[in-house]
Amino acid sequence: MSETVHLKIGPDSKASNADNLQYIQGKVEELGQREAWPDSLVFKVNLVLEELGLNILSYGGAGTDRRPEIDIVLISDDDSLTIEVSDDGKPFNPLEDATNPDIGALIEERSIGGLGVHLVRTLMDNLSYQRVDGRNRLKMFTRKE
Repeated sequence: MSETVHLKIGPDSKASNADNLQYIQGKVEELGQREAWPDSLVFKVNLVLEELGLNILSYGGAGTDRRPEIDIVLISDDDSLTIEVSDDGKPFNPLEDATNPDIGALIEERSIGGLGVHLVRTLMDNLSYQRVDGRNRLKMFTRKE
C-alpha cells in the first residue's frame, strides 16, 4: 500500500498548541490504521511530530506576534515512511543547531534543551535539513518495523 497525507497548521490558527498537536496525532493514527502500521510505528511518529511541533510552535515565532505555519507530509510506502516537516519560522537546523544533551548526567545536572531533538535523531533512520525559500525543511525516513 502507498498513501500520502498532507497536514497544515496555519499561522492564523486559533487552536491551542495542544489542540493542534492532538489534530496531528489523530491524523497519524488514522493513517496508521488504514496502512496497518504496527502500534510501535504510530507511537514513534506521533512522538517525533509532537517534539518537532512543540519546538516550532514554541520557538519558531519567538520575537514576533505570529505563529509559524507548519506543513507536514507523510508518505507511507510498503516498507517505509517518509515524513517532511516544513515551517516558516526562524531558521533552525536541528541537525546542527540543537544542543547535544548529556544523557548520562543526573536530571538535576542537565541543561535544558536538546532532548527532544535527540529523541527525533534516535527514532528516525535518516534525517536531512534544508532552508529553502524562507522555510525550514526537515525530511525524515524510517522503516516500518
